[in-house]
Amino acid sequence: MRAETKKDALKRMSYIEGHFQGIRRMVEKEEYCVDILKQTYAVRRAIEKLEGKILDNHLHTCAIDGIRDGVRHLITIERHRSPFRSASAASSARGRALLAG
Repeated sequence: MRAETKKDALKRMSYIEGHFQGIRRMVEKEEYCVDILKQTYAVRRAIEKLEGKILDNHLHTCAIDGIRDGVRHLITIERHRSPFRSASAASSARGRALLAG
């Protein structure tokens, strides 16, 4: 995770934790349900923003690295498979020649 994203995520989580504790106090005091719901909505939106930041970080770091590594992996597999394909193709050709002959 990028340092900037980590710092922002931790800041947002602290805000969410504090806000959530406030909601707990509202429930304990049996405050008006609609007011509590407004606050839970605010927390939900804050979590969605946090998720968006984390997803953005993922798409710009982890996903790119994964794709790059995946392509390297596929290239390596193809290099190792190529000799077997050539041998297999030659063997099939010999087999067809024997059957035709």
